[in-house]
Amino acid sequence: MPSARVLSVAVGRPRDFDYHGRPAKSAIWKSPLSGRVAARGVNLDGDDQADRQAHGGPDKALYAYAIEDARWWEGELGRALVTAEFGQNLTTEGVDVNGALVGERWAIGSAVFEISEPRVPCWRLGVRMNDPAFVRRFTEAQRPGAYMRIVREGDVGAGDAIEVVSRPGHDLTVRDVFRIYTRDREECGRLLEVPQLSEAWKRWAKGTLERRAAAKDPETPGCC
Repeated sequence: MPSARVLSVAVGRPRDFDYHGRPAKSAIWKSPLSGRVAARGVNLDGDDQADRQAHGGPDKALYAYAIEDARWWEGELGRALVTAEFGQNLTTEGVDVNGALVGERWAIGSAVFEISEPRVPCWRLGVRMNDPAFVRRFTEAQRPGAYMRIVREGDVGAGDAIEVVSRPGHDLTVRDVFRIYTRDREECGRLLEVPQLSEAWKRWAKGTLERRAAAKDPETPGCC
């Protein structure tokens, strides 16, 4: 896929803000960088997360969003978007981020990354977009973008080619995971069949299956 490339690399530190009269913090505001940026550990250099329980970690080291999806949103919103407005680290071009398989590996610069899971939006995205209803719109659009693991540390920069170096032997895409979570939970058993999916997602899938089975069991006592 020689035409696939990174258009921008962006990072951000947590910042404080007011949320309905209460103090809050987020690192969703990202700024594009020039030059090379090191990808190591669980972050890009200069990047961080405010809520480590919900964001960041090995399975969510970087977030990628496609310029094709951003342009679609510009049409929907009727305005231009600034670089990294969705809080993404990598803005890509020419590669189907949402259609990437969980466990698919990309070589970018001197680093290698592995597609891990979709972005599930929280209220912070609504704050960033200055629209509390945007989380619902983002979910309905089924264009979540993808989190990635760092498989081989290295450095990346705007203009780097994206080479898909390996694909796993299943057919579960980032969009599939997001769709199953938001719409089609009867399919959540598929998530347990994919070894590259994180343990957090497998726990969710297992719990969902158990709850659905209990709800269908006539012997299960109701709530008192």
